[in-house]
Amino acid sequence: MHTPPAADGRAAVLAELAAIVVAVQRPHPVRVAIDGCSAAGKTTLGDELAGAVRAITSRPVIRVGLDHFKRAVELRTAYPYDSPESYYFDSWDNESIRAELLLPLGPGGHRRYREAIMNLPATERVDSPLRIAPDDAILLADGAFSQRPELIRHWDLRVYVDITLDEVLRRGTVRDAAWMGSAEEAAHRYRTKYIPGERIYLTQVRPAEQADLVLDNNDPAAPRLLRR
Repeated sequence: MHTPPAADGRAAVLAELAAIVVAVQRPHPVRVAIDGCSAAGKTTLGDELAGAVRAITSRPVIRVGLDHFKRAVELRTAYPYDSPESYYFDSWDNESIRAELLLPLGPGGHRRYREAIMNLPATERVDSPLRIAPDDAILLADGAFSQRPELIRHWDLRVYVDITLDEVLRRGTVRDAAWMGSAEEAAHRYRTKYIPGERIYLTQVRPAEQADLVLDNNDPAAPRLLRR
């Protein structure tokens, strides 16, 4: 992997990334994964990239957050709920991600897909309507662990949003303090559940090495795009 010359800020990197996405051609919708640790900036990147792609092509853009495909909280019983293993192995409904989204948009798929099956707290199912994607659509889907073995071969382009685990702790604590009750509780959960769960993924899958593109997002104002 090599580092291209420094881009002039975030807008230039987004424009470069959008051009790469649009250049991918398939006889079915192009399925783009935006992978990365919790609080890496995946959702923000996905939203911004959707706008940048729409600015340079008339192809339809499908924007999906894979957090809407989490397993219902009450069904996460394979491991203790507060454990790293529960976070990594039991939080996302990978079979539904395949069946409801990636396979319908892939080779030989029927093009009927859903954008969500659960609300964000993963406490209630969402009655998301079936939608039909044209063959030239572009799916931009952000979600943690999206290159895990059950999913990796179903993506046509894989982008890994890279930040340090220290930065995960810092950003996650700030972002999640309110709904977790306090900054102390948020930091505790990140140290004992989320970051150890991320370490399982980083060790087993090595997502930065598997990705087609890596976005160093430690400084969101000046990200760096690395190509394999």
